[in-house]
Order: sequence, then structure tokens, then C-alpha cells
Amino acid sequence: MNGGPSGFNNAPVTKAFVIASALFTVFFGIRSGSSKLGLSYQDIFEKFRIRKLIISNFAFSSSPELFSGLYLLYFFRVFERQIGSNKYSVFILFSGAVSLILETILLSLFKDPTANLLTSGPYAVIFASFVPFFLDIPVTKRFGVFGVHFSDKSFIYLAGVQLFLSSWKRSMFTGICGIVAGCLYRLNIFGIRKAKFPQFMASLFFRFSLPSLSSHSQPPRRTSPNLGRQAVRAYRAPMPATTEPSEEAIATLVSMGFDQNAARQALVHSRNDVNAATNILLEAHSH
Repeated sequence: MNGGPSGFNNAPVTKAFVIASALFTVFFGIRSGSSKLGLSYQDIFEKFRIRKLIISNFAFSSSPELFSGLYLLYFFRVFERQIGSNKYSVFILFSGAVSLILETILLSLFKDPTANLLTSGPYAVIFASFVPFFLDIPVTKRFGVFGVHFSDKSFIYLAGVQLFLSSWKRSMFTGICGIVAGCLYRLNIFGIRKAKFPQFMASLFFRFSLPSLSSHSQPPRRTSPNLGRQAVRAYRAPMPATTEPSEEAIATLVSMGFDQNAARQALVHSRNDVNAATNILLEAHSH
């Protein structure tokens, strides 16, 4: 398993999020230190500080957390490629909102106005992403080191554990809130997995976000709900003439954790349609 095509191709939302997190960390996080970041009871219930609330959702409080966090955000761009930038934006907002609600409940339970109970950084999005990573990304390689067994997913889990324990209880609380948010998204409460931003808002984002996002990246093509079943039938039926899959399309599927040969075959049977090929592979994996 690898990160697929290098860079942020077909992942403009992830790119904007990574850049924003890095800038917030440089200007507000590392300079201020962990003692001035993170949410406390006072920030929510006594003196509502909207500025600190925004900063705490983007800025990491230390360099090690920054490197681990950005690495995970960069890797998890595969989910934006899989579901599209519009739905991935909904995933980010949903996980952030649910995590904030859970964190507020935690703060109300402890009621310590002097302590920063929760660490800062985009923990909600990162740890919510571990839910589809665990459930949807298959293991493609296994290996052993000194008798200890690992898989190609182990390094992502290790980076997550390092971030989860980076600030001890403060980071563990925020990490757990993120995981719960990811589970709720997975359970599709309120039909959230089908939710999308209005088209004019999506167009506005791609037009007015960083220039490189709109000039080099485009949202993946969306498919109809029945395309998966159609693609599976096409996969099983003999095809008259096929086109050789592009290396970029193969790399995109490999970045989602699929085997390279299986990805190539799925692209052949789906006529080089990445979304249809993804449905073929997921259907085969579910059996």
C-alpha cells in the first residue's frame, strides 16, 4: 500500500486543509506553546473565545505533532479521491462539529477553568479518517521483523498512536472524540454520507481557493448510484474491445489500498472509469 500519485492530484480540499494547518501551527501553535492552545472550560462556558476555537481546530502545539499530523492528513487524501471533494468537505465539517460537541461535553463534566483539558490540532479529521482506513482499506502486504508481524498499514497506525499519545490525556480525549465522530459518519446518521454542498458553493470553493487548487486539480467525476451494479455486470460480461488503463488511474486505485493487478483488470472492464473500477473492487472485496 502506498499513497498513490504523489502530490494532491484530485485532492484540493486536503491540500487546502494541510496548508491551513501548517500556517496556523507556524504562526499560532509552536510560537504560543501547548499551554496557550487547546480548549478549556473557561474558553467555552465563561468567556467564549471564537478566535481560540478556530485556532485550536487547525494549529498543532508542537513540531512532532505537526509532522505526524500532516503526514496522516496527506495520506488520507485517498478518501477525498474516493468519495469526491464535495462529500469529503462534508466529512470534514461533520467530524469537526461532532468532535466539538463531544469535547464540550467533556469540558462541562470536568469544570476546571484553569486547565487546558484538550490539545489543539485537527485531531477530529485525522482520527475520524482512521475508521474508513480500518474498514475499507485492505491489507496488501505482510512482513515480519524479528518475529513481529507487520502489514503495509502498520506505519499509518504507528503514526496515529504517536499522535494519540503525544500530549497524553489531552490528545487522547480529542483522539477518542474524533474516532466517535468517524463511527457516526460511518453509521450514516441523518443520511450524512449522502449529503453534499450545493453546487454553487462547491464551484465557489474551487474558484476562490488557492490558485493551484483550481488550475491543477478537479473534483473526481461523480457516478450515478446504479453505476456500481452496472460496472459489476460489465465486469462479468465479455468485453469486445478494451483500452489500456492509464498509469495515473492505476496509481489512484493502488493509493486506496487495492492490488495493482486487480486495479488494472477492474479498469479494463470499466473502460478506464476510476469510480466504476472502485465499485468493482469494493464489491469483490466484500465477498
